[in-house]
Amino acid sequence: MTEQQLPSWADPAVSPADLDAQGVSRRGLLRRAGLFGAAFALGSAATPAFAASGKRGLGGDDPHLAYLVGDHHVHSVYSHDAKYTFSQQARAAAKYGLDWMVFNEHSNFGHANHGAKLEHAEIVKARAENPRQLIFQGLEWYIPAAEHCTVFAAPGPHETDLLTQFELAYDGKLLGYTEGSAGAADTARNEAHAVKAIKWLAEQRRSGYVDDVLVIANHPLRLGIDSPHEMRNWRDAAPEIMIGMEGAPGAQGAAIPGWRGATSIRGEYENKPSAQSWAGYPAEAYVTYGGFDWATATVGGLWDSMLAEGSLYSITTNSDNHRTVFDTWKNGDWPAGQNFDNTGRLPDPVNTDTPQPGSDFWPGEFSRTHVGVTRYGYRSVMAGLRAGRVWVDHGHLLDGLDVRVKRDCDAGRGVTLGGRLRVRKGEKLTLYVTVTSASRPNPQGILPELAHVDVIRGAVRGPVTDRDGWRAPDTKVVQTRDVSGRKGTYTLRIPLTAGDESFYVRLRGSDGNRHGAGYLGAAVDPHGPIPHAPGDGDPWADTWFYSNPVFIDVTG
Repeated sequence: MTEQQLPSWADPAVSPADLDAQGVSRRGLLRRAGLFGAAFALGSAATPAFAASGKRGLGGDDPHLAYLVGDHHVHSVYSHDAKYTFSQQARAAAKYGLDWMVFNEHSNFGHANHGAKLEHAEIVKARAENPRQLIFQGLEWYIPAAEHCTVFAAPGPHETDLLTQFELAYDGKLLGYTEGSAGAADTARNEAHAVKAIKWLAEQRRSGYVDDVLVIANHPLRLGIDSPHEMRNWRDAAPEIMIGMEGAPGAQGAAIPGWRGATSIRGEYENKPSAQSWAGYPAEAYVTYGGFDWATATVGGLWDSMLAEGSLYSITTNSDNHRTVFDTWKNGDWPAGQNFDNTGRLPDPVNTDTPQPGSDFWPGEFSRTHVGVTRYGYRSVMAGLRAGRVWVDHGHLLDGLDVRVKRDCDAGRGVTLGGRLRVRKGEKLTLYVTVTSASRPNPQGILPELAHVDVIRGAVRGPVTDRDGWRAPDTKVVQTRDVSGRKGTYTLRIPLTAGDESFYVRLRGSDGNRHGAGYLGAAVDPHGPIPHAPGDGDPWADTWFYSNPVFIDVTG
């Protein structure tokens, strides 16, 4: 697909969730009419006053952005434990306003030997039928010695071959490289193979075999088997490839009251530590907090400890859709002699008219990853993800978010999410947070209302000595703005001062329904997300947004 340059007047805070009565984005409708640029102008989010200046300032002048909403973790009949056809998932994605999505089917021999090529043929067909929907082919990689990752490539002549070669050569389940417990004979070999796998992907990109490829760790603390040193090793192997992790897992409908049972937790985080788990994680790490993984939700925790090294590590959210809550479809029956191993594909589902078991929402129905782009296309989405121009929300909490940090003496636009701003010690800065409130009810029929915006600041100290460290002791919530009742588009202006050392800032906010002292105490996080009671986790009543950081590099 030809990537299209956004016009100079494109609004940097337009939300792709600006839906019409049928749930289709207005931008999507206009794109199908060939009016992509005009569609971006429809958003109501205002640009901060400084953004109109054409002067390029010393302190940074990042481009205008439009945000495309997507989901990098969707399954179909080409996964052994899922249910839906491509067309069912694509229709749902369109209904809920997704601009891009990744089908990342589970790796196994049936998929590698049969399913991947069949899946690719369906993806090519779906791309032709939906030329304005960006549909990636991916793989859910069983990381040797650890959990899962989404691996996906830019469309091209080798995208399927790349994924199949990778699956057969580096998948932990297929190779039997699953051992990851401390001291086990195979653990060091398996962990090294995971690093080798990421380096191999980087080489395929460098050589031009594929235009681009990215890796994102999925549900990192679900089993506690992704240790801090493994996550750092993956990142450091090729930071342009291994870009981050799910800040919030899929399966957000798992604990709807009365649905799955009295022990259910959002995200299906219902596990206890095992011999494979890293021993340094506390018991509290195995549940979600406001639907978010403990590694992300804990201010001063694992995510912050990685950011405090001064390296970008992005977060995302997604549906992980296998089986949708309250859905009435079931898997079809196998013809005689067929199974997943010899076909690579499940039979098409059958409608029963009776609710079936499930924990997930449709792609875009509840969880959304927003990626800032300057052009419309596959490579632009991947470039936006790599650059860290990402914010996430649950329950359609916001229509739009634009974040900029600029020096007060600079006339430029400033630096946005994932970026770096060079400043001098003692300089005065301003953090501009432009919010567009939800303008219509979400798929649950609730009109979301943002209650507060939290500013989280952490010192950047460089690479750690202890690769298994998960604390960032100098990261805390430094300011909270009450925005209850504010509607439309508004900009918060938050003063910052550059001290003696480099730092980063990131944002978080919620509907204000459920919060309490964070895991590391009220002095660090006075009103953070908290776990819900088992079996009583209505996701629509506890929604949050998170943003990636902006780094401020302080010079002498």
